[in-house]
Amino acid sequence: MHYGFIGLGNLGGHLAASLLRAGFKLTVHDIDPKLGERHVAMGATFAASPAELAAGVDHVFTCLPSPAVSEAVLAQILPAMRPGATWIENSTLGRDDILRLGALAAEQGVRLMEAPVTGGVHLAAQGKITVLAGGARDLYDLHLPALQAIGDRIFHIGPLGSAAVIKVITNMLAFIHLVADGEALMLAKRGGLDLATAWQAIAASSGSSFVHETEGQLILNGSYDIAFSMDLALKDLGFAMGFGREFGVPLDLAGMTQQTFVKGRAAYGGKAQSTQIVKLLEDVLHTDLRAPGFPARLE
Repeated sequence: MHYGFIGLGNLGGHLAASLLRAGFKLTVHDIDPKLGERHVAMGATFAASPAELAAGVDHVFTCLPSPAVSEAVLAQILPAMRPGATWIENSTLGRDDILRLGALAAEQGVRLMEAPVTGGVHLAAQGKITVLAGGARDLYDLHLPALQAIGDRIFHIGPLGSAAVIKVITNMLAFIHLVADGEALMLAKRGGLDLATAWQAIAASSGSSFVHETEGQLILNGSYDIAFSMDLALKDLGFAMGFGREFGVPLDLAGMTQQTFVKGRAAYGGKAQSTQIVKLLEDVLHTDLRAPGFPARLE
């Protein structure tokens, strides 16, 4: 099966590389051709445009930064895709966006499977990220080998739109945990504890979380380099708040976390690392959370 992959940024670049390592024939495209150089070196073909890519492959993956970009790329690939082809969307989109874009694709004889991923860019680089698939079961079965190439925990959540809901839920939890972890580490620092030992104790306790064990290390290093921006965090928190209104669920913690990220974006910019949300507390208290022995990036 010949796949195309559009969007070779922090996340998509790793997903595409995993497909190549697994032996899939792959054509890639990004608006920045330099991002495709490593994939070409691994055996991929680089297409000059999304339309050129779509015309030459069986199915197309996309991993893009926003619903607007996904829709713009879809408009370019749909006329060129073969009837019966699958569009596999790794981007995090709202459920309404997924359903609307899926309907547009269906009008042209193209079927959509959403497959957002979760776990962090470092796990994507290892081919060990979690994949949350939504769509028809036969599409999931058809593309399962490709999904297994990019991740090691694959879930078929349900029909189209269901993966969008669970992905937003997982990201909402991660951002809440991130703010809480910053407060916990600051309590330890201001309480006179050794931060490295405090991190280890929390990691071994009932209060630990995936965010503490991964992003907490980048905070203590001071790099904050998680390769995920404030803008993306606020996009996902906005989706979560929308689901809360739709489903009648009061999201008090998510709402407070969203407002904290609004402050973070105002202070550091939308392209700042999402982990820099903890820096708000560091700056207010003039107290840093540095500790020796922690990595600048997760590998």
